[in-house]
Amino acid sequence: MTPPKDFCLDPGPPAPTPTCPPSPVLSDALQICHPHAAGIDIGEAEHWVAVPPGCDPQPVRRFGTFTVDLDALADWLIDCGVTTVAMESTGVYWIPLFELLEARGVQVLLIDPRQAKRAPGRPKTDRLDCKWLQRLHAYGLLAGAFRPEDQVCVLRSYLRHRQMLLTSAAQHIQHMQKALQQMNLKLTQVVSDITGVTGMAILKAILAGERDPVILAKLRNSPATRPVRSADQSPSGDLCRQKRGAALASQSPPTQENQRTPVRCPHTALSPGRR
Repeated sequence: MTPPKDFCLDPGPPAPTPTCPPSPVLSDALQICHPHAAGIDIGEAEHWVAVPPGCDPQPVRRFGTFTVDLDALADWLIDCGVTTVAMESTGVYWIPLFELLEARGVQVLLIDPRQAKRAPGRPKTDRLDCKWLQRLHAYGLLAGAFRPEDQVCVLRSYLRHRQMLLTSAAQHIQHMQKALQQMNLKLTQVVSDITGVTGMAILKAILAGERDPVILAKLRNSPATRPVRSADQSPSGDLCRQKRGAALASQSPPTQENQRTPVRCPHTALSPGRR
């Protein structure tokens, strides 16, 4: 049965409007989170340190970077009652002071310099910069970077040094390959690795003065190289340029022969023809 047009259901009482919980009252001024905080501006030759104004008649001081100066800096912070310090990770100059303060029981906060730059009103001098860091750290506006344990730091330094040595070795090998290409020595086409047994034997023989391609080809390690014909042709090149020969000699490992007498490049190529 269809209800009449003027028929309507009773809407009932209106639904209650949801209300938000009362928000806490915010203070107009920032609250100090670390009352015994200090700020240090790290430099290569000097460090500027700022402590809370009531801790010392001279709240900003300058210290050197020698070990005696760092000990005096740590003693002054402890005498002022400082329990936490904020410093910027400037180069590697922060590492000695960071380790010293941690050994003295001071909490050190290593921050990214971009954190302090984001806050407006940062001063431009070193003396005021340390006061700026101290103020931001006292208000709890700085976040510290991750710093692993000492044993992990030592292991990380070894791994980074190893990676640097590998990168440097690869660059020197590229210099050797470039010198060989400039002298038209096609050693890279018949030897998979010029720093292997065959490659180093041929390079040492060239530096010792050997220019016969047949004799140089006999130095190969047969299981690791290509056929004899291509190996005989690869040592044929132009060694008459003193600069290129010296570049190859400088990149190759020193031997007793090339330490006693300098390598002199002949005026003629190893073979009559040149590719």
